[in-house]
Amino acid sequence: MRVAEVTVRRPQGREVDCDAKEVSIFCVYAKEEAPPKCTEAVSWMLFTTVETRSFEEACTIIEWYSTRWIIEILFRVLKSGCRAEERQLETAERLKRCLAVDVIVAWRILYLTTTGRQLPDLPCTAVFEEHEWKGVWAFVNRTTKVPEKPPSLQVIVRLIGGLGGHLGRKGDGQPGAMTLWRGLQRVPDIAGMWLLCRGSSS
Repeated sequence: MRVAEVTVRRPQGREVDCDAKEVSIFCVYAKEEAPPKCTEAVSWMLFTTVETRSFEEACTIIEWYSTRWIIEILFRVLKSGCRAEERQLETAERLKRCLAVDVIVAWRILYLTTTGRQLPDLPCTAVFEEHEWKGVWAFVNRTTKVPEKPPSLQVIVRLIGGLGGHLGRKGDGQPGAMTLWRGLQRVPDIAGMWLLCRGSSS
């Protein structure tokens, strides 16, 4: 890992909202010297305005950057799933309130996606209500018999992914955020029908 402070000159011929002709930034270079077999070594050159001089500070910058993909997935769900950019509201205050709800929805989908992969053996009841997972199980498997013991989170995630279009073939991997988003939209209706058919005590 290497760290250096560098000076970057203002681009020529471009209008910028800054009078300074140059700006100082910090470069953090991280390279994986012994990557796992059959994988490409990590090689990152990061630029930041956050003062970075020590090894510990460089590790913090790398840790921040490593969350970039999670953040991108969150905003992808917001834009493509919740269609936040297409909201046609009259005031900024209404837009803020709508986005507050959309962020909660996007966070839940992201949480389900990551938890289903990191803790696949976790009981599904850690995330879903009893009538939700039972309804999904019965609907997908076309049966009224459900397991007495709640299945794992991974099992239910894959069933919901199937509702969203995930084919579940060997090479398909785990359902992605957008697939789960589509599948989760069907869960309330399926769970509601389960309660209606079996009674609210089931």
